[in-house]
Amino acid sequence: MQLHGLDLALTGWFQVAWSGDIDRNQVVALRYFGRDLVAYRSKDGVVRVHDRYCKHLGASLAHGGCVVGEGIQCPFHGWVWGPDGHNVSIPYQDRPNKAAKLGTWHVLERNEAIYVWFDAAGRDPFWDVPEMLTWAPQAADRDFHTAWPNGREHFGDLRVHPQMVTENAVDRHHFRFVHKTPISPVILDELVEGPEWRARVGFGRGWHKNPNDENGTLRTDTMNTLELLWSGIGVSVNVEHTIEGIRIISINTTPVEDGKTELFATYWIDRIENDLEDGTYQRRLNEAKLALPDDIEIWNHQVFVDPPGALAVEEGRGFRRIRKWVQQFYPGIDTAAAPGGENGYMPKLKAPG
Repeated sequence: MQLHGLDLALTGWFQVAWSGDIDRNQVVALRYFGRDLVAYRSKDGVVRVHDRYCKHLGASLAHGGCVVGEGIQCPFHGWVWGPDGHNVSIPYQDRPNKAAKLGTWHVLERNEAIYVWFDAAGRDPFWDVPEMLTWAPQAADRDFHTAWPNGREHFGDLRVHPQMVTENAVDRHHFRFVHKTPISPVILDELVEGPEWRARVGFGRGWHKNPNDENGTLRTDTMNTLELLWSGIGVSVNVEHTIEGIRIISINTTPVEDGKTELFATYWIDRIENDLEDGTYQRRLNEAKLALPDDIEIWNHQVFVDPPGALAVEEGRGFRRIRKWVQQFYPGIDTAAAPGGENGYMPKLKAPG
């Protein structure tokens, strides 16, 4: 079984741009979730996203449309659509068409990014996106360089399903073979609450020893650890504490259409005195960017094995648990009829209708 075919059956927040991609009064064409969309930043500074085509005669609002107040004006006949999608003005008529309304998307701007809520079942958002720079205690009091413009990477035309990326949360052994770490890291703890999956991972031989000191006290330091949070399967944040400081990496995969995705990576590096002048910031940023292309090379040529027939014994619990957790992000799925469904493996979609 492959995951593609499930790309457009998801629920969650998904990144569609960075904040710097859309200036005030700018109109941008987007295509995600199998839909043609239009995004704009209105005069009040708020980003809004609608279905792209005017409800009057179908002109593209993303090609020649302009911002008018808090709404967007069609380039064809000048109809203006408000932030809630309703028609608010027809230039050659003294009243709007109150029955006409554009499809309007829930938008959240945070972490220098623009997220859109997509739910195949048509529900409103029922969880939030974390504040990535303050989520982990060890990062909350640090000062970070902005990610825009250099601390970001966009990978398009991929076939990387978001769930493939999410499963890295329990896949500690890939670090040895994909990222060439000397030994596999240790998953120190996990906390799964509703749509959030949190994990703390320790790197290096110090974490392979008994984590308790001679007094039986659990280690509380964060050196050489990675704190991981998934908010649904579309948004993630990794907080890495290295010898030089803390770096935060967000890796977000967004469906474009069935079988096609894009990946947004955002990098924040904590400030060190004179690090711009002496090149330290750029070096640390370059180092932070090294690992992801190796992951993408694997994911982009991977098929989804369902259920996995050859897991090592100690891998089984993690993969079964995360595959059960992700089921909540596929509304309309018949879990009871799925092969292996009672064990938490990915179920199949119900037949249309």
